[in-house]
Order: sequence, then structure tokens, then C-alpha cells
Amino acid sequence: MEGLLLRLYVNESQSHHGVLLWEWLLEQGNHLGFRGGSAFRAIGGFGRRHAVHEDRFFELAGSSGIEVEFVVTEDEAKRLLDLIAQEKMRIFYARIPARFGVINADAEDRREDT
Repeated sequence: MEGLLLRLYVNESQSHHGVLLWEWLLEQGNHLGFRGGSAFRAIGGFGRRHAVHEDRFFELAGSSGIEVEFVVTEDEAKRLLDLIAQEKMRIFYARIPARFGVINADAEDRREDT
């Protein structure tokens, strides 16, 4: 299938409606029927303010970045991005063209390839 790798970058401590933002994003992807999603904690990085954050000491807990990613169709990406816009959240993201599928697919996987 043709689609996208949709990556969203959030701060570890960001929340939305009382839920950590990375968890909220995964919940929304699940609710929207995405095939799957993952969240990855960064060991280091910097953002628009160019402050470097490294995951070395306990006192830095909560300052790391979280990458949330989904492999989705164009329509699925649009639905999630529209939802984020509707919720008035400011989130940096990347849309990367992707070709995806399942090796040794079963009957359920083949239904999704149509």
C-alpha cells in the first residue's frame, strides 16, 4: 500500500485533557482505526528554542522529547491532523512517503490492501 509515515514530536510532560499528549495521540490513532502506532522516548535532542536536552540525570525527568509515529494512508493522516487542528494544539510533525504491507499476510491483512 502507498501512504505515509506520520511522525509527531511532543514533549514528555505535555498533556491534553489531563492525559499525557503522546498517550492521547496513540488513543486517537486507535480510535480512528489506524493499524498501529508507537511512541519513542528520545535520549537527546533540541527543538525550536535550540536548547539541547539529554536524558542523563533524574532531575531532567519530563524534559525529553517523545516521537509518536503512525504508518497510515493519506486519508488517515488527514483525519488525525484535522483533529489536532480542531483541538487547537501546536504540534510539530513530519509526513514521509511510505510503501507498506505485511509479509506472509493473513486474510485480515489482505482485506486492508484493497
